Amino acid sequence: MRDVLLVGAGGAIGAMMRYLVGVFTSPVKDKSPLPLSTLLVNVIGCLLIGVLATLAEEKHMLSPESRNFLIVGILGAFTTFSTFSYESISLLNNASFGHFVGNLMAQLLLGLGAVWLGMNLVRLFER
Repeated sequence: MRDVLLVGAGGAIGAMMRYLVGVFTSPVKDKSPLPLSTLLVNVIGCLLIGVLATLAEEKHMLSPESRNFLIVGILGAFTTFSTFSYESISLLNNASFGHFVGNLMAQLLLGLGAVWLGMNLVRLFER
């Protein structure tokens, strides 16, 4: 139960951080064709998960509780793209190139397909 509370507390912090990035980047959002706040969140999240996962797994500097709070909780709510990126690099580092490419393609194609399907289901039922 303690781990659930740690992840939940971290998740609340990560969600608030994600919201604040959107608030602080809103002045430049209308000036760019790219979704800059999402890009910024994803890049920051990827950098942080690289640092934190290495500290946890290779340097043994984070307890399992700290890992749950920081990586699963905060970064999980801040961006799931960081987790996707870390897991993909792990596949590549384990010489699983086929699994690496398969994961990239599955995540991208299934994710985009699920968004398209969800949007069209709503449109179908609004008629």
